[in-house]
Amino acid sequence: MSSCSVQIENASAGVAAALRAVDCLSAETTAAAFTRLFGASGALTPALTALLTLYIVFFAFSLLTGRSRVSISALTPRMLTVGLVLTFATSWVAYQGVIWTLAAGAPDQIAGIVLGSQGSATQIFADRIDLLFAAISQAASSTTGLPASGGPPPVVQGSFTPANLMWLAALLLMLGTVGILVTARIALAVLLALGPVFITFLLFRGTRGLCAGWLRGVVLTAITPLFAVLGGAFMVELAVPIVGSLVGLEGINGRAAVALFVMAAVHCALMALALRVASTLVAGWKVFGLAADPDSAATGSRSVYQSAPASLGAGSSSLPGMVDRGRQPVVASVRGDAGPGSAAPAAIGGSAAMRSARSAIVGTAMQGHPANRLPPLRARGIGSRFASRPAVSRELLK
Repeated sequence: MSSCSVQIENASAGVAAALRAVDCLSAETTAAAFTRLFGASGALTPALTALLTLYIVFFAFSLLTGRSRVSISALTPRMLTVGLVLTFATSWVAYQGVIWTLAAGAPDQIAGIVLGSQGSATQIFADRIDLLFAAISQAASSTTGLPASGGPPPVVQGSFTPANLMWLAALLLMLGTVGILVTARIALAVLLALGPVFITFLLFRGTRGLCAGWLRGVVLTAITPLFAVLGGAFMVELAVPIVGSLVGLEGINGRAAVALFVMAAVHCALMALALRVASTLVAGWKVFGLAADPDSAATGSRSVYQSAPASLGAGSSSLPGMVDRGRQPVVASVRGDAGPGSAAPAAIGGSAAMRSARSAIVGTAMQGHPANRLPPLRARGIGSRFASRPAVSRELLK
């Protein structure tokens, strides 16, 4: 038998009773889902073991190939990631004490501090909504009666009567309150029940986006009731005097009914605006660096592609000058040796001098060319000692 059977039976008593039933079912469902997923005999415990094994294997492979290093800066994030996953995916005490408390209890406490109320601010707001509905029902019942004996029958009026406007305003208040608070609580319960599954996605780089999306959804459904309660508290204070003036001498006061209808419409618009503000705030959250910004990534890649041709063009334009500067001393020395007074030695050893000059020119040009420099070694890890260095080959003209 469920421990929330009493709350479920009384859920139709009002908004506050419905919220209490939803909170009880949320806590019970989340605890049961955690036990079935990653408990002592959970269905996904072998999957978690396999994921951790793959994580260690991939890290060992990156060490052997030199893509990772054994240092504090490299090992600390990995150790923290594994520790967080094991803590929140296998311990219900840690999951309930941190994630459940922050998501379900922190916004309610903040609303209570802002409003200066003792206890749950959401429950107090729901109780005030129930009092408004009770006052509207009392006003409707006080103006409804049978005609006097022998009197004329009641006249059938149009659709937009003060009584109909009053009930339509009550319906809008109900939809605006229950539609935001209860829906957000149910969505938060579903996300928290599936939370351990998304926490395991934090291990690998390719699946961290799912964990970031889950965190955004949790924060969205957690802060939406906060804005709804804070905004709805002002609307309730404004609606109390209007509800008090509904009953007039001739029945329902038409002006008060219209004012209540407008107030209910503004309340629904305020709840929709609260949801919009919460979604905008969550959309700009980087999720502790887990969610990469696509605009910044595209800008960075575009700048790299744009700077590469420019640097290549600058290097190619400076290459002839570099070769000419390396060629000038050798050519000058050769020309100095081959003067007018040494025509015979130049004719005898001209071929040897030209070969040595060309060898010097080629060697100087290859030394000045930046493309012939050895690139820095990328591998710096454990496996770098097994990497063979590229052989330097230089072909000289003889």
